[in-house]
Amino acid sequence: MKSRHYIFLFFSISIFAQESIEAKFIDKTDLKLETLISVDNFGTTYYIENDVIHKKTPENTITYNNLQLGTLQSANAFNPLKINLFYKDFNTVIILDNRLAEIFKIDFNTLSSYKDVSHMSTGHDNTIWVFNQNLQKLELFDYKSRTTRAQTVPVQNAVLDLTSNYNSCWLLTENYLYQYNYFGSMVKKIENQGYTALIESNENIFLKKENNLFFMKSNQDEILPIITPNLLINQFLVTNETLYIYNSETLQQFQLKTN
Repeated sequence: MKSRHYIFLFFSISIFAQESIEAKFIDKTDLKLETLISVDNFGTTYYIENDVIHKKTPENTITYNNLQLGTLQSANAFNPLKINLFYKDFNTVIILDNRLAEIFKIDFNTLSSYKDVSHMSTGHDNTIWVFNQNLQKLELFDYKSRTTRAQTVPVQNAVLDLTSNYNSCWLLTENYLYQYNYFGSMVKKIENQGYTALIESNENIFLKKENNLFFMKSNQDEILPIITPNLLINQFLVTNETLYIYNSETLQQFQLKTN
């Protein structure tokens, strides 16, 4: 009878352990930036100040600016050899190499098939994911051949955020979270329960709702809360299993236990 009790207790503890993700505090750094883009394991930080992108390493800092294109809406350093900058006002994407030298410029206004882009993220090979507001479709665009490799069916509600890796793209809308493969086929569709932002790390998805963070493991649909201190979360990043929370004053670092 005792053995049955212990088995039940162990099973109950295991179930409970899966109801949330623990975030263990590691470090805190004073930091004042306009927009933090990414932090890698080698101490390299990408950030934006006054529409200028900065790449800061332990050795030096290099910058890139293209002020004639106006506001730098977003930047993506998922592939540090092909960094993507999106200038929404001019409907233009710039691709930079690891020295922040310009290697491609995509002006969607000049394409034979005009695209009104609202969101952009990286793709595999020479591609980027773009949300085309004209068609209300997510498209995988090859910027070398200037052609669309894949596109989704139209999305019927407002887009909030977009993230991707080499294999998949996740589109967060007011009503749903969608996952697509690089053929443009929908892999997953989950109802949005109030999430407003998302990021990807190692095929896992991290979501923000108000001032709380959540975790969805790859190939699963269950969304679990991440237990963090009561912090103002202006931005959040994940590198492997390290969570960074930025509040415009400090950058706090946590170790995640997702297994």
